[in-house]
Amino acid sequence: MRVLTSEVTLQTRGFNDIHDITDRVAKAVTQSGLASGVAVVFVPGSTAGLTSIEYEPGAVADLSEAISRVAPTDIPYAHDAAWGDGNGFSHVRAALIGASYTVPFADGTLLLGTWQQIVLIDFDNRPRSRRVIIQLMGD
Repeated sequence: MRVLTSEVTLQTRGFNDIHDITDRVAKAVTQSGLASGVAVVFVPGSTAGLTSIEYEPGAVADLSEAISRVAPTDIPYAHDAAWGDGNGFSHVRAALIGASYTVPFADGTLLLGTWQQIVLIDFDNRPRSRRVIIQLMGD
């Protein structure tokens, strides 16, 4: 078994900015030369998350709205009281979604469903440069 690590960077706007990163992960798998294994995708930081969804405008809007209902921007957060940075909601959203996503691959291809894409969501209250770590384990 081999372990290979790569990284991509994205510019985001914050406030539930959702980016399809499936092609970037698939490219890492293709370039790795590995036939089968697991791709672990990870976003460092505590105000962004990774998940999967059908990346089409309706589903993307639905996801963003659902996240906003669960952790709204306009309620008090203890984090904001402690740090004064106004992004308490983004930490809660990121904790609920999670910082990593794992996908198996075989024959050099991600084993995603037909309408399933891997997405990065930036929840912060400002634009960011986001690093995404892709670690491949396989043969």
